[in-house]
Amino acid sequence: MVAHPRSFHRCSHAIRLDLTRTLQYKALMNTIKRAIAATELLLVFPAALFMTALFVRNLQPAQYEPAHTARRVVDWFSARPHLGLDLFLIALPFAALVFGCVTVLRSWRGDAQLRQAGRETLAAVRAHLATLLIAGATLTAGGILAIVALHMMTD
Repeated sequence: MVAHPRSFHRCSHAIRLDLTRTLQYKALMNTIKRAIAATELLLVFPAALFMTALFVRNLQPAQYEPAHTARRVVDWFSARPHLGLDLFLIALPFAALVFGCVTVLRSWRGDAQLRQAGRETLAAVRAHLATLLIAGATLTAGGILAIVALHMMTD
């Protein structure tokens, strides 16, 4: 039995349409994920700015920069407890947490490649756990020494 040439052409055309739709869907999903990532960064930014300002204001005396500016940022948040604490430090990071969890769970359920990459990453971590712990302790020690050195230079 020989297939009619027109049926092959229709089948080939249908495959191209399906491939085009699939590529458009993937491009749309990537755009949506990028928009969610940008939104999450914007939601977390005020809290990260405040936390950074808390740290930076203690690096130097208040009359020197950047400690002076950091103190002004902390004072601004402190003067507006409902806006600073309730909105910028609780509501917006909580919204970012919820959006992030929902997005990651949806991606995890719908993307077999992501699940496979997660399994491979977990296997690599298990295989090299001791080396990763050594690297983590080394980075922590370097951070502690940098903080101590900064403290010694400012005193």
